Amino acid sequence: MRIGGFELNNRAVLAPMAGVADLPFRIVCHKMGAGLSYTEMVSAKALGFDNAKTFRLMETENLPTAVQLFGSEPETVAKAVPQAEKMGLFVDLNMGCPAPKITGNGEGSALMRDPVLAGEIIAAAVEAASKPVTVKMRAGWDLEHVNAPLLAEIAQKNGAAAVTVHGRTRSQFYSGISDRSVIRAVRERITIPLIANGDVCSAADALSLMEETGADGVMVGRGAQGRPWIFAEIAAAMEGRDAPAPTQREKMDIALEHIELIVKYKGEHIGILEARKHAAWYIRGVKGAASLREEINRAVTLEKMREILKKAIDED
Repeated sequence: MRIGGFELNNRAVLAPMAGVADLPFRIVCHKMGAGLSYTEMVSAKALGFDNAKTFRLMETENLPTAVQLFGSEPETVAKAVPQAEKMGLFVDLNMGCPAPKITGNGEGSALMRDPVLAGEIIAAAVEAASKPVTVKMRAGWDLEHVNAPLLAEIAQKNGAAAVTVHGRTRSQFYSGISDRSVIRAVRERITIPLIANGDVCSAADALSLMEETGADGVMVGRGAQGRPWIFAEIAAAMEGRDAPAPTQREKMDIALEHIELIVKYKGEHIGILEARKHAAWYIRGVKGAASLREEINRAVTLEKMREILKKAIDED
């Protein structure tokens, strides 16, 4: 799949999950075969204030990464684009986040209620960019206002190089089932690359999603939490081969590598606090997972996390 001048080596990409898709997680997912990852959402306004925390969100370690911006003012977004694109392959505009603190400011999926403004933001970003600009959106604001096909067409007309569509509306948040028919309708309205998002938890899900929607690639979000090897499974399936399932020891080795990266980049205290949710995801399905989760939630050192993950191997 090619986006602008960039050819991706895998059509499965990691979603820009706030609080999850930080640099350590992206490093692990790329090692497992993700063709592209997106940073957590970056505020266009915050970039204008040279906020150090904001710049840390955009660290990429030279991995194939898109920096995702959110904002509701064309001029503000345009000013942020040159700074953001220095950090990644290209810039992605968030028009799909359902969080009230984002939509309450007219940003994220709130922009789907104002396609004209959304088009102005896209046009301003494209004008300011020297690299491709892409757009991520939802099916619509609610079931009475499903307008992703219209917004995708507007994005293409205003110079977007690709669009990603999550098949849920903003009002659904993450409940219910992603509507593939909406993504299919988007495919029929645009010729630029289309990435389908929603309910990809296995290689079979990825293949069926692409087949049913005509999408060029798939975006994996929650399906990669505690299972970053899903990218290797999808890549193998797209090539018509099977990927051997990792053993329990291999899974826990990946989990430990991930947690060690978090500690490396964020320090032990903050790192272990943030690693707790990831460790809990990695042990899903393990015998005695409930008691192990209790230990994880009390862990405050990397050494303790090592002990817990070793127990997860022994329990299996």
